Amino acid sequence: MRHWTFRVVLLEARIILAAAGLSAGAGLNGAEGQHGSFDVTSFGAKGDGFADDTAAINEAIKAANDSGGGTVEVCAGTYLSGSIHLRSYVTLHLGPGATVVASSNAQAYDAPEENEWGDAFGYQDAGHSHWHDSLVWGEDLTDVSITGPGRILGKGLSRGHTSDNPPQKVGNKAIALKNCRNVVLRDFTIEHGGWFGILATGVDNLTIDGLRIDTNRDGMDIDCCRNVKVSNCSVNSPWDDGICLKSSFGLGQFRATENVTISDCLVSGYDEGTLLDGTRRHSADNPAPTGRIKFGTESNGGFKAIAITNCLFECSRGLALETVDGAQLEDVTISNLVMRRIFGAPIFLRLGARMRGPAKTPPGIFKGLSISNVLAEDVGDGQGILILGLENHPVERVALDNIHIEFAGGGTVAEAGRDVPEMERDYPEPGSFGVTPSWGLYARHAKDLVVSRVELRTKTEDLRPSVVLEDVAGVEFEHVKAAPAPTAKTFVLKNVAGFSAQSCQGVPDTQRVNAVENERL
Repeated sequence: MRHWTFRVVLLEARIILAAAGLSAGAGLNGAEGQHGSFDVTSFGAKGDGFADDTAAINEAIKAANDSGGGTVEVCAGTYLSGSIHLRSYVTLHLGPGATVVASSNAQAYDAPEENEWGDAFGYQDAGHSHWHDSLVWGEDLTDVSITGPGRILGKGLSRGHTSDNPPQKVGNKAIALKNCRNVVLRDFTIEHGGWFGILATGVDNLTIDGLRIDTNRDGMDIDCCRNVKVSNCSVNSPWDDGICLKSSFGLGQFRATENVTISDCLVSGYDEGTLLDGTRRHSADNPAPTGRIKFGTESNGGFKAIAITNCLFECSRGLALETVDGAQLEDVTISNLVMRRIFGAPIFLRLGARMRGPAKTPPGIFKGLSISNVLAEDVGDGQGILILGLENHPVERVALDNIHIEFAGGGTVAEAGRDVPEMERDYPEPGSFGVTPSWGLYARHAKDLVVSRVELRTKTEDLRPSVVLEDVAGVEFEHVKAAPAPTAKTFVLKNVAGFSAQSCQGVPDTQRVNAVENERL
């Protein structure tokens, strides 16, 4: 009798589960420790690439949330969709062979919400001022995940326009998250992600792991986020940045991006789609692809306590750390980088005064940076390592250690005499400063710079000096190899106080305590 009663109860439970769209016996089988499984086809999704599956996907997500949490299963198929609304305690799982395709119908997307800090004041680009006009978005959520191994194809997404202000009600981001916590993005692919493959703003406890992103603008932007782990990702973004940390004023407050680790990632600038198909092509129509790791340019709130390690740069621009809108950039350590086919400065450090943000905000602070164990080859476009501060606002406490870089070379005597423009209020792109008067390292408005165990060399003869320092206080070079051409000098010092060179190739050990107006070594 007891066995018969149990079977009746189990049958009734299965009927209830089926009516709710859960698979029989799902129980606690959902990903990330959640409660049930909800197949989007049970809610009417066709997955044929033609039917609009937006409503079905959103209904499945709502049902999972209403039940207290669960996993929404997107099984093999092609699901055409507009704006998908994430909810708390729900995992959106893109299964093997599943592709969610961004609709080309502008009416399928939610309108961008109002944001006085972007719309009225223009403190940041429109893309950083709105989140709802996206393929997948969530706001004020907790415990939410998107997992793979399926794909998001942003076919109908806009990449923005020259003015960075796309028309209203056009989907322009693959995934956008605002003011969320406990978020996991894992193991899926984003192809052709629009303005941003991922835009995370004000997200705490964020894990991004094992993603493949091959896209037409930024791969991922991590903006005003705390406690972030990015690992095991491959990001190809020929026309914009790959992995980008920002701290905009999009939330109407100064909020730092802090406690961040980025590890074991590849960033590149090959033609879009060719990382995923394995061909890794580079066409002449994009002579200087981007595809790098960068801090900025949106930089109001600050960057603090950040560690980057074990990352590869291929066919891209170099590492760029920029604070130009009043942010404090401090306590950053970067190690174990390999760079190949780099366009422009392999390392670019910039404290500027663009000051796009609330009035009377003072210039930022850039201090406390360690970069070590870097191997770069085939570095072109006439720039070495660039360290650029502001007069009376220097870049401070930078240590460069165990770095080996091979530059293309070919610089001229005329280029050695070139003055680098200040451009303190301009957009901080290293290429804007032009060819530098030194081929290895150029530093201006810096303080407490330590360069040790560094080898810089050129493939072809370069008639510029190896290192030029201007308005620098407290700089140490130790065990540095940077041999110039026979007619050039290793060091050119202009308004430099507290200079020392120990065990540097071709230069006698030198100590200059007092300010040096103009000296060549």
